[in-house]
Amino acid sequence: MALHVSLVSAEAEVWSGEASLVVAKTVEGEIGFMPGHEPVLAILAEGQVRITEPGGGKILANAQDGFLSMAGDELTIVAGNAALIA
Repeated sequence: MALHVSLVSAEAEVWSGEASLVVAKTVEGEIGFMPGHEPVLAILAEGQVRITEPGGGKILANAQDGFLSMAGDELTIVAGNAALIA
């Protein structure tokens, strides 16, 4: 089982795919998401979003000014500014 993750900025979709773990920074602190996580709606703080793919690959992005929503096994991160870190 995996999470379906969508990371979007005001301009475009930054990344979308399956993940086994996602860690994002909210105004309340960092929060991690795995499949089966309870529903959450939180305000995104400036910081990194760390995505671990089911095969173990890592994806890093900077994100700020937005929110995240977890429902079912769908995690949506909407940021005013977001970009992948090379």
